[in-house]
Amino acid sequence: MSQSSADQGFRPPRQARSRESLQKVLAAAEHVLAVQGFEELTVAAVAEQAGMSVGTIYRRFSGKSQLLYAVKDELLGQLESGVSEALGSAGPGLRGVVGAFIQALAGTFARHDRIFSELLDSQRADGRDRGLQALATIQRDFLEVARPCLGEIRRPDGERAIRMMSRTVIGSCVHRAASGRFWSDDLSWDAWASETTEMALAYLESA
Repeated sequence: MSQSSADQGFRPPRQARSRESLQKVLAAAEHVLAVQGFEELTVAAVAEQAGMSVGTIYRRFSGKSQLLYAVKDELLGQLESGVSEALGSAGPGLRGVVGAFIQALAGTFARHDRIFSELLDSQRADGRDRGLQALATIQRDFLEVARPCLGEIRRPDGERAIRMMSRTVIGSCVHRAASGRFWSDDLSWDAWASETTEMALAYLESA
């Protein structure tokens, strides 16, 4: 859980038992979001799903908005760590790095497909800031790992091309998560990742 969560009214746990309790609350909130949607996400609904009292949740969160922010912060943290880990074990060369990056993006969004859609639909300004911070982090991590592969890029300006590619891929992923329920491309996330990887490489490897 990031420091920004504390700034949103969240009181981080200090003991292992409390951390387990927090994860139970966040998992319950994710379940309510995924099954019932944003409008049905209430502290009472989360408490019922978690098997806790409403008062227990209010001792940690000041209300629904802070709980929602904590869920988003948790998922974005998973996105950041997932991309970082995938890049750390990426295959050799430009194809390995680009493929690992896009597959990691798709994998996280696939695991939380409905939840990301609800969060993107309902986000407030403070939630957008946390989201943009996460997107900047994963792009930075990608660029750091991809930089040794710049010699494989045939565009006139390799640094500019790799930045353009990463920003476009990230934007496409977020847009797909936000609009998929209403504008489906009839692809699984795995298929989307494979097709997007090929498009990205075609751009980078063309003169």
